[in-house]
Order: sequence, then C-alpha cells, then structure tokens
Amino acid sequence: MRKIEMDIVALSHSVTQSHNYAVVLGEQGGTRRLPVVIGSFEAQAIAVAMERMTPNRPLTHDLFKNTLDSFNVQLKEVIISNLLDGIFYARLVCVKDGDIYEIDSRTSDALAMAVRFECPIYTYEFILDAAGVVLEDADQEPQPAIREARPAMKASALSSYSIDALTKMLEEVLGEEDYERAAEIRDEINRRKRQD
Repeated sequence: MRKIEMDIVALSHSVTQSHNYAVVLGEQGGTRRLPVVIGSFEAQAIAVAMERMTPNRPLTHDLFKNTLDSFNVQLKEVIISNLLDGIFYARLVCVKDGDIYEIDSRTSDALAMAVRFECPIYTYEFILDAAGVVLEDADQEPQPAIREARPAMKASALSSYSIDALTKMLEEVLGEEDYERAAEIRDEINRRKRQD
C-alpha cells in the first residue's frame, strides 16, 4: 500500500467535541486534510514541541524520546495505519542497529513523538478517502506547522517551566499578539516573584 506523507498544518479547538482539540494533517503537495481529534494534554504536548519550548522537567513524550535516544533507537516514521469505528490507529516505526520495529500507538501520542523526532508522518489512501476533507481554496490554508489556535495553558502546566523559559515564551506570544496567553504567562511569573 502506498504511503501518503502528511504535515501538521493546524492545531485548533475541536468543533465536534468540546474540551478536545483537532490536529489537522495536510497531504504534501495536495489539497486533502485529515482532522484528528485529540485530548488537551496531547495537544499541549504537540504545541510545546512545535514551539521548541523547554519545560523545567521533561513531559511524558520527552521522557520517551530521551529513553529511545539513550538506547540508540531512532523513530524513523509515524504511520496512521487504520481507521475503525471513527478511531484512528497509528504505529511508530523505529530502527535499532539496522532492525526495524513497529510499535502500536495512540495517534495523538504518535504525532507528539513525530514532532520531537522531526520524522515524517504517513497515512494511506483508504484513510483519506474515509475521513479526509478536500480544500476548495487551498490558498487560505495555514502553512505547515502553523496552528490556528493554541491549547490554553493552565497555571499547573506553566508551573513546570523555568522563569527563563516563561520569559522567553512571554516575548514570543507578545510578538504574535496573543495577549490572552501572554496574560496567563505573566500571571505565572508574577506568582513566582511573590513567592520569592
């Protein structure tokens, strides 16, 4: 079966399921998009990696990447391999000492790992036929790796970052005129200053 390479083109609130997010994957060189509904934790894990943020302590996906790196296992690619009853299934294709290993994964976790390893993401034609959408006006689509909306970061999520990381984050979101998120980060910085 021919694999179709996809890019993450958007991360936004899910229209169909409240309190969830959708990762929109775009076909390379094509107009088809594949929306995948994920939870808020996974959305945050993807956003953190895409924005190159460095948490004070590793997130679960960072821990898993560090573990694979320690054992010289490389994540070669992620494949969204099946769609059953509206649920996507994925596999991590790993390489160690020339041997290939495939590991079952939730699609959201696989995407979070793909961003960390900067590896390609693939799917198959039958999945795009079943769950994909075709853009009528591709010129209005965000470029790869640009999100329509970021997951809101709660104070508990921000507490895992160092002051330096928060300051850098604050500068970035102010530059992007994301004032709501900037206020969340500013509040966390102020809370820590009061504790000192």
